[in-house]
Amino acid sequence: MKKLTINYATIILFAALVIPSITKAQSSPEIFDGKTLKGWHRLAGTADYKVEDGQIVGTTVLNSGNTFLVTDKEYGDFILEMDTKIESSLSNSGVQTRSHFDPAGHEGKGLVYGRQFEIDPSDRKWSGGIYDEGRRDWLYPLDLHASVKDVFKVGEYNHIKIECIGNEMRTWINGTAIADVVDTVDAKGFIGLQVHAVSKDEQARKKVFFKNIRIQTKNLKFAPFPKDIYTVNLSPNSLSANEKASGWKLLYDGKTPKGWHGATLSTFPTKGWECANGVMHVLPSEGKEESGGGDVVTDDLYSAFDLSFEFKLTPGANSGVKYFVTLSEVTKGSAIGLEYQVLDDKLHPDAKLGRNGDRTLASLYDLIPAKKQERFVHPIGAWNIGRVVVLPNNHVIHYLNGIKVLEYDRGSKEYKDLVAISKYVIWKNFGEAKEGHLLLQDHGNEVFFRDIKVKRL
Repeated sequence: MKKLTINYATIILFAALVIPSITKAQSSPEIFDGKTLKGWHRLAGTADYKVEDGQIVGTTVLNSGNTFLVTDKEYGDFILEMDTKIESSLSNSGVQTRSHFDPAGHEGKGLVYGRQFEIDPSDRKWSGGIYDEGRRDWLYPLDLHASVKDVFKVGEYNHIKIECIGNEMRTWINGTAIADVVDTVDAKGFIGLQVHAVSKDEQARKKVFFKNIRIQTKNLKFAPFPKDIYTVNLSPNSLSANEKASGWKLLYDGKTPKGWHGATLSTFPTKGWECANGVMHVLPSEGKEESGGGDVVTDDLYSAFDLSFEFKLTPGANSGVKYFVTLSEVTKGSAIGLEYQVLDDKLHPDAKLGRNGDRTLASLYDLIPAKKQERFVHPIGAWNIGRVVVLPNNHVIHYLNGIKVLEYDRGSKEYKDLVAISKYVIWKNFGEAKEGHLLLQDHGNEVFFRDIKVKRL
């Protein structure tokens, strides 16, 4: 019988070379073999996809619609990583996650829809933001995290990472955390690579490159995420783990008026408001200030803070969210404070009053107009997300659906000059209190609020 000789050095070398590669393949398998498009197929437009030098290369085609190279397989929870490069600021791209296809959509040309990791080489620089392709438009524009706009480099390979675990989607570029969205739609779907539609000859024949595409579907765990990054949470009246860790508190529990009272009362109004079914509902009355249940204010006072809220208007409605409300001013109507205007700009006459549109939706009422594009204003009857940030240095920012629409410095000369030509001139040091209540206005019109939350800064 021949004696078996064991070469332990060979075994050790074999283990060192093979076992790590097996482990890596199990934890982060490639979904692109580097040679063919096996496991992928093209949808919607006519842009070209080829494999060149171990890369998937997408090329824009003049007058094509958005074109997607998508996986044959659907994925639920996953961590996706890849390297991507876009050669021109004239084109655009993205990575679809948990997405779907409607063959009848887009006038029969087919419609891909679902959340997209944006690749945006334009001057806007929203790469890493989260866009809902073919459906809800922007969910996380990078106005919400402006400090990372320069992380993505045009003409160079960038490493991107996308975590989709449960209802949460987070994004990274080159190791920098970018965006965070909690969304209750799409538990699973395909992954796709986009070549954007182009309509000008100068935009045609531009390329976007993808390589080292790997996905992990088991033993998933969120990577650490900075606490100061704003979360777009589309699950109403709830806080994600990261929001809780960051110091956010709900101001409405979805059921009761706990934490609120009438501006002229010690308790919550017994008429004019309903707190049920996840909303704080202002009931319609006479269409005038304080004509129903009256304004309601927080029990607590706030100085520097980040306030986020959702609101839904009915046709022609008027309301507002006020801050630094001291309740010390003598007034027959609504309580006085700095006001984030909540208004139907098209049907309510107040939109045409004031100066230069400073009484329109999301404006600092009667002082500074909101600069907004129509595409970022959700229609009457749909929910909009408002946000007011007051920094400790008294710099204030208004957002509407993630877009920064105005900013100013409370107490500055420019601010005082605006107050001097406004309706507020009759109140000394208007809007300059150290702290104040937050207020939801009853203007006599039917309006809904939900997902009201605040973080002290």
